[in-house]
Amino acid sequence: MEFLVDYAAFLAKTLTLVLAILAILLTLAAIRSKGRQTGGQLHVNKLNDFYKALRERLEHSLLDKERLKGLRKAEAKAAKQARKAGERKPRVFVLDFDGDIRASATDNLRHEVTALLTMATPEDEVVLRLESGGGMVHGYGLAASQLVRIRQAGVPLTVCVDKVAASGGYMMACIGEKILSAPFAILGSIGVVAQLPNLHRLLKKHDIDFEVLTAGEYKRTLTVFGENTEKGREKFQEDLETTHELFKNFVARYRPQLAIDEIATGEIWLGLTALGKGLVDELKTSDEYLAERARDAELFQLHYVEKKSLQERVGLAASVALDRLLLNGLSRLNQQRFWQ
Repeated sequence: MEFLVDYAAFLAKTLTLVLAILAILLTLAAIRSKGRQTGGQLHVNKLNDFYKALRERLEHSLLDKERLKGLRKAEAKAAKQARKAGERKPRVFVLDFDGDIRASATDNLRHEVTALLTMATPEDEVVLRLESGGGMVHGYGLAASQLVRIRQAGVPLTVCVDKVAASGGYMMACIGEKILSAPFAILGSIGVVAQLPNLHRLLKKHDIDFEVLTAGEYKRTLTVFGENTEKGREKFQEDLETTHELFKNFVARYRPQLAIDEIATGEIWLGLTALGKGLVDELKTSDEYLAERARDAELFQLHYVEKKSLQERVGLAASVALDRLLLNGLSRLNQQRFWQ
């Protein structure tokens, strides 16, 4: 027992030291960044070069010198003729969205969309590689609005789902004129859920009062610490139903071929089944699709990077860790399909 007490004291001292060092680093970072302007930068990578490098590396390993030399000569001749003819290949702008509960990737997406719309034409294409299990209504509403800008500009939008686009993720996916899905990707979950614990009885058991003062009948419907009423529950449920109806109407607007009342039950489907229900248009991975497009188009991957201070980077790392913890917990409870 004495050993355990000593060990606990050691852990407490170590934790205190780590927190003190972290606090000092954050303070120094705040002082250094005070008055310093932060911004971001748009990174553009030509994916054709990536695919070309893969092919050339394999050719170099498999072909003899004579065949390799002849192949390179033929490629150079074809490229020269194309330049003389003034041929212009269509452009494909590739975006990535890895969504968390708050849809924080929207901060970068909005700048990427703004940038590509300065040059993209209806002859070009935007491909979004999307991965998200959904999250907060307002966050994914804004993310979806960024994709609507692409549609309104008349630029074709293709959405590729390799793993998951559920709830708020599918709200984004449905805006695509074409949705491609891996065979076992998760799609759907057109539903709304909200959940919160209530500790009122626990507080009451220990003679602890908690006051909730409001102005407005429905300023608070359900609370964590206060006593919830049936009237409050009914109003809360009414708000959920209203949000669900808006969600259904939004999806139906961009996917009119769906039997919306049949699929807007909060269920999820794998790509193979989702294809039959009209949730996706084709079973194909993003790798396959982009490799095909690279043969006849110029592919440009856009990624906006925000410059962050040490404080922001530490906070972001903590936030990501918390999101992963929450999502892992929700997965164990089979609640990865929520849109809240």
